[in-house]
Amino acid sequence: MISTHNQTLNVSDVAIVGAGPGGLAAAIILAASGASVHVYEAQPIVGGRSRRLTLDGAPGQFHFDVGPTFFMMPYVLDEILASAGSKLSERVELQRLDPMYRLLLGRPGQEPITLDTTQDLHLMEQRLSAIEPHDGPAFLKFIIDNRRKLEAMTPLLRSPIRSVLDLFTVDNMRAGSQLRPWQSLYDHLRGYFKHPQIRLALSFQSKYLGMSPFECPELFSILPFIEYEYGIWHPRGGCNAIMNAMRDIAQELGVQFHFNSPVDQIEFEGRQAVGVRVGGALHRHKHVVINADAAAAMKRMIPESLRGTWSDQNIDCKKYSCSTFMMYLGVQGDIELPHHTIYASRQYEQNLKDISNNGVLSEDPSMYVCNPSRLDASMAPRDHSALYILVPTPNTQPGVNQVDWNSSSSTLRERTLDQLESIFGVGDIRGRIRAEKHITPNDWAAESIQYGATFNLAHTLGQMLHKRPQHKMRGVEGTWFVGGGTHPGSGLPVIFLSSQITARLLCAELGLRCALDAPPTPSIGMLQEWKSPTVNI
Repeated sequence: MISTHNQTLNVSDVAIVGAGPGGLAAAIILAASGASVHVYEAQPIVGGRSRRLTLDGAPGQFHFDVGPTFFMMPYVLDEILASAGSKLSERVELQRLDPMYRLLLGRPGQEPITLDTTQDLHLMEQRLSAIEPHDGPAFLKFIIDNRRKLEAMTPLLRSPIRSVLDLFTVDNMRAGSQLRPWQSLYDHLRGYFKHPQIRLALSFQSKYLGMSPFECPELFSILPFIEYEYGIWHPRGGCNAIMNAMRDIAQELGVQFHFNSPVDQIEFEGRQAVGVRVGGALHRHKHVVINADAAAAMKRMIPESLRGTWSDQNIDCKKYSCSTFMMYLGVQGDIELPHHTIYASRQYEQNLKDISNNGVLSEDPSMYVCNPSRLDASMAPRDHSALYILVPTPNTQPGVNQVDWNSSSSTLRERTLDQLESIFGVGDIRGRIRAEKHITPNDWAAESIQYGATFNLAHTLGQMLHKRPQHKMRGVEGTWFVGGGTHPGSGLPVIFLSSQITARLLCAELGLRCALDAPPTPSIGMLQEWKSPTVNI
C-alpha cells in the first residue's frame, strides 16, 4: 500500500476511461488477475459505440445497436470470459447466421449481382462458379492459403509491437513471409479471381477498418477468411447484449463502475499518472487505461508536453478512416431482407474516391442494412422491424471533407430511402416509418471521436503495428491504451485482442499473474467449438 495526498492507494489500483468493449474486456482480465479496477464512463450505460439505442414509436419501443452489428471470432471473447471463470455461451444467446450476409454487387448499367454467402464452402464454391466458372475453385484455394496466413499471423496479432525490433522474432518473421506489403487487398485478389464483383465480395471487408480495398494492405485478406472459417453470429438483443454481459461479469469480480462520469484529463505528477479528473474532482489511481478514441483522448487528456511525437499537429495530420451516416428506423411490418445486406455501389471505385479523396457524397452510395427483427423478436414490437442503416461517408477532417452536414443530412436521408426501395426492395418505406434517428459525422465528432472517423486511425502501412499509439504510452508512466486506436486495430475481435495485450503487460508491471494464462490461449477445443462443421476442405 502507498499513501498519497492523504488517500491510501493499492499498487494494483487501475482506472479505465470508457466502458466500451475494450475497456470492459480489460476490466474483466485485470480484476480476475487481482487488480482493483474502477471504470469511468461518460454515458449512463456501457458499450461506448457498442451501446444500445432505444426509440419510442407506435406501438412500442424499437432497439438498435448504435455501432457494431457484426460479431465474429467469438473464441477471442470466450478466452477473456474464461479468465473470469465464465463462458460466452452461458451469458449470451448466440445464433450462427446462414446466410452470413447478402451482397448486392452493383454493376454499371445492369442489375446488381445477388450473392448469399455461407460457411458451407462447397456451396459457396458453386455460387461463385455460377458467376464465373474459374472463381469457384479459386475461392477454395483462397481459403486454404488464408488459413495458413492467419495461423502465421496470429502471434503478431496477439503480441505488443513496441518497435521494429519486436518484428524480428521467429514467429513474427514467419508472419512476414506470408505478406506482400507492396500490394493492396484488391490487387492481391486479382491473383485469385477473374470477376471484378467477386473480388469486391472478398474485399469489401476492408470497410470494417473504414478503408478502401484499393488502399488497404493485402494482409487484411484474413478478414473474409475469418468470416468463412468462424462464422458471423447474432447475439440475442444485439451486440450490446454482449456488453451488458461483460458488465455483469466485471461487477461480479468487484469492478466499480462510475456512470455519467466523463474524464476531463489524466492527472500527472511529473511523468507519472496519478489519477483522473471528473467534473474537476481528482480520483487517484496508479494506472490509467484509456478506452476512448486514442487520437482525441491524447489531445484532451494528456498534456502536449508529455506526448513526445504525438503532438497536436502530428495527431491532426494523421490519416483517418472514413466516417458514417447512420439511420435507425422503426418500421411497420416485416422486412424481407436477411439479417445483414450490403450493397456495393455501381460505381464502387468512384464512391470510395468520393469518400476518401474528394470529400463529397456520391450519387450512388454503397450502404449496409441490418435487419435483426427477423431473427430476434426482442428488437421491435410485434409485426414491426428495427432497421439499422449505415452509409460510409467522408470524415470531418479539414481539407478532406466538403460536406455541410447541416444541409446534407436530409439529402442523404432521401437518397438512402430511395435506395432501400429501388435496390433493397423495401416497399413504401417512407409510409411505414414509426420511429427515426440519424447520426452524422458531426455527431460522431461531438462524441470526442477525432474527425468523426468512426474506425479510428486508418490502417495504412505507416500507421500500423508500432506506428499506432502504444499499449503502454511512451514517455510517461501508468498510462495505457486499449481499443481500435492501438495495435492490432479496429473491429470488435481485434479490440478484444488489444485488451488481452494491454492486460498482460499491465499485470506484469503490477506483479500479478494474468488470469488469461490459467488455460493456454487460445485452446484448440475453444477454437473448434466455434467453427462450422462445413468449413473443412
